Amino acid sequence: MAVSGAGAQNILKIPELRRRILITLAFLIVYRVGVHIPTPGVDGDALAAFFASQQNTIFGIFNMFSGGALERLSVFALGIMPYISASIILQLLRVVIPYLDRLSKEGEEGRKKITQYTRYGTILLSIVQGFGISIGLENMSSPGGAPIVIEPGWAFRLMTMITLTAGTAFIMWIGEQISERGIGNGISLIIFAGIVARMPRAMGNTFRMMTAGEMGIFFVVLLCALMIGVLAFIIFMELGQRRIPVQYAKRVIGRRMYGGQSTHLPLKINTAGVIPPIFASSLIMFPSTITGLFPDVLFMQTVTQMLAPGSLLYELIFVGLIVFFCYFYTAIVFNPEDVAENMKKYGGYIPGIRPGKRTADYIDRVLSRITLGGAAYVSAVCVLPSILMTKFNVPFYFGGTALLIVVGVSLDTVRQIESHLITRNYEGFMTPGGAKKKRR
Repeated sequence: MAVSGAGAQNILKIPELRRRILITLAFLIVYRVGVHIPTPGVDGDALAAFFASQQNTIFGIFNMFSGGALERLSVFALGIMPYISASIILQLLRVVIPYLDRLSKEGEEGRKKITQYTRYGTILLSIVQGFGISIGLENMSSPGGAPIVIEPGWAFRLMTMITLTAGTAFIMWIGEQISERGIGNGISLIIFAGIVARMPRAMGNTFRMMTAGEMGIFFVVLLCALMIGVLAFIIFMELGQRRIPVQYAKRVIGRRMYGGQSTHLPLKINTAGVIPPIFASSLIMFPSTITGLFPDVLFMQTVTQMLAPGSLLYELIFVGLIVFFCYFYTAIVFNPEDVAENMKKYGGYIPGIRPGKRTADYIDRVLSRITLGGAAYVSAVCVLPSILMTKFNVPFYFGGTALLIVVGVSLDTVRQIESHLITRNYEGFMTPGGAKKKRR
């Protein structure tokens, strides 16, 4: 799906859409400026040298999702991951806590309450992660042996914890403002902006490695071909649908006849979108933050080594989490029983399937099968490229997770822009004299 040439020209001519796009860009610029504001008490050169040697580790992944804020230990170093982790926890608790499940069904008021609980959880997780990072930094040094923290102690720990928590709270607010007043999903766009902002640097590093003889020209060409192939595959799968035929029976209301038309129910192969890899990455990174609280415990060091990107355990857990969240998030956003009930209400049915429960079961069965294919596709895109990049020492942000997020968020944003354009066209026809203007 892409915005047509005429549609692209009309984007800036629509005041509401132009305002939303400018608000989104303004908030993203504020976010990128904040990425470059450092937290006090850290030797920036020593920290940069440390992260230069950690590109293909869990720190490199965390740094990718924070948009490079972690390697500078900026005020936004934690990024949006605590918010995502809190959202995961709240959604999982809905299954076991009836109160939260009732809130989710109470409309706007219930949604506001759940959002409030998510904010509280974000602050709590940010405090824990900020404190863990501060202790972990005190025990780290650059490859040359220079300490990263200038003056270790409780003053540094409290300052870092407060600063990083405030930064995450501000990012959370930016994301909510973009979703409400801008265009696209604010949280996803923040991650998108961080990944895209690091791509020029990744290309520069690749070119430097090629000129230095660390990478051959043939391998660089092969890498570019792999990226283009993965990109095309992602777009193809993200637009893929399983269309279930639906027939609407003829109904006579008064003197008019309604229905009697054939249509289809589109089921996306990847209904969950970019949520599964983001959620999976957030959860798999959280234990590494906790181990920073116990740097001298041998068990914690072993856990960190076992969860290193590229290891068998890491990839198995990552794939398992992706599959779980593909099914879990699909079950949240798509309810076959509601769809079947609405079809029955308006006289719709699937040929050969009884309306009601049989229709819901059929839709659920089809959705489960295509979700398995979608989960396999997302897992392959996220895992296979990351293994190749790890083995050949290529910058990690060329991996499949980053490409999947970039493509998924781009497609979602384009859909929202097209929805505004379509809505604007309908409003033009509904406005008095609008039809005449269209004919001119």
